[in-house]
Amino acid sequence: MLHIAGMWVRRIDFMEPAEAAARLRGLGGLAFLDSAMRHAELGRYSYVAADPFAAFVVDAEGARISFDPASGEGAAFDRLPGPPLDALRAIMARFPLQKAEGLPPFQGGAIGAIGYDFAHHLETLAAPADLDPAEPTLRFNLYDTLIAFDLVERSAVILSSGHPEDDPLARQKRAADRIAMTEAALARRPDPFAKVWRGADGIVWSSNFTRQTYAAAIDRVRDYILAGDIYQANLAQRFTCRLPQDFDGFGFYGRLRAANPAPFGAYLEFPGLTVASSSPERFLKLAGSAVETRPIKGTAPRSPDAASDRDLADALLASEKDRAENVMIVDLLRNDLARVTTPDSVEVPMLCGLESYASVHHLVSVVTGTLREGADGYDLVAASFPGGSITGAPKIRAMDIITELEGTARGLYCGSIGYLGFDGTLDLNIAIRTVTITGGRATLQAGGGVTILSDPFAEYEETLAKATRVFAAFEEEA
Repeated sequence: MLHIAGMWVRRIDFMEPAEAAARLRGLGGLAFLDSAMRHAELGRYSYVAADPFAAFVVDAEGARISFDPASGEGAAFDRLPGPPLDALRAIMARFPLQKAEGLPPFQGGAIGAIGYDFAHHLETLAAPADLDPAEPTLRFNLYDTLIAFDLVERSAVILSSGHPEDDPLARQKRAADRIAMTEAALARRPDPFAKVWRGADGIVWSSNFTRQTYAAAIDRVRDYILAGDIYQANLAQRFTCRLPQDFDGFGFYGRLRAANPAPFGAYLEFPGLTVASSSPERFLKLAGSAVETRPIKGTAPRSPDAASDRDLADALLASEKDRAENVMIVDLLRNDLARVTTPDSVEVPMLCGLESYASVHHLVSVVTGTLREGADGYDLVAASFPGGSITGAPKIRAMDIITELEGTARGLYCGSIGYLGFDGTLDLNIAIRTVTITGGRATLQAGGGVTILSDPFAEYEETLAKATRVFAAFEEEA
């Protein structure tokens, strides 16, 4: 066991991260940040953690913390004063960690999800009628021990900070014990994804829109644009289904990551809630003072025929509507980042680049900046959340229109999933292509940006193209 910059490290033989996640699942509180679509930059690292030492939750009343998360839904929580992100900053500051060089960028901290409706803690917004004040809008578990995988070098390490112990000897002992516990869990031989999958034959999906009512809502957005309220808004439909009694969320995620591999995938288990995400979109990354966001605006379906697929990609690149949509959101995000970055540091190194995934092509831009002195990742989230690519412009008015037309709270959809490091780093996705499972029901949402050039029925078909691979992951194998 090596000791590097206050971190205890055990190098282990490389295994597939999904296999490690299956082996650690029995410890409880599983968090799997999964670069299922391997990429030298965007999909280089994966992380698996379990058995958190604390759980941080936010509901309508504010933040609360439990240092007994293993108790599950019966865990005792203490209320914390102040705005939720300030409370989270204060909790994380109790567990300082110096970044160790030569290791993957996330070395311990909080892993979890920020729901779209957390925005009500940041802005004055119209509230959907079904917004439950008791339902958490932010959930993060705090992990002192994790397995970090470098998928390019095919290497793996167990990292442990020894938190929440304060005494140096107690921290070292805890770190050694936690690494030993993790190694013991990795020695188990759980069933692979294929065997834990229980099947979902006969699933029936329902939506809060029909083809006609979705098209009518698109027309209503266009009316708002013509009236000068907004330039664009992201409108989504919400699919729900009842699940079989023996449905296994982890087995389902195995199907999802195979059907729709993505660089910012995730599988999270909370008391009463399972999250399975195959997101292609980064919301925010902070490394040192370097900030990056990668908005996606513009989508076209894939074709199994290579020539047709290339034609679809070329048409997307040339689309006036999609490029205009992307550029508007880039401007919005430049303004968001400018609130917490140094003057004149915000740049756009890529505008309307093409990225291709299992079922769709996307137009993706990259916006970067340098965080100003005195600001941190919590300020960055507060300035930018939720992402402009899934709200619209201007953001606040677009969000109120979304609430009016969608008619329901979005929950996790279009929020963010990822990590906040004890050392100040963060990497968060946009929670699209994401399924939440609770109370025996699965929920999936899919949407798209609406501009004055939008064709209502084409927009409806775009939502189905985005959801098709996720639907496929639920289907019973022949």
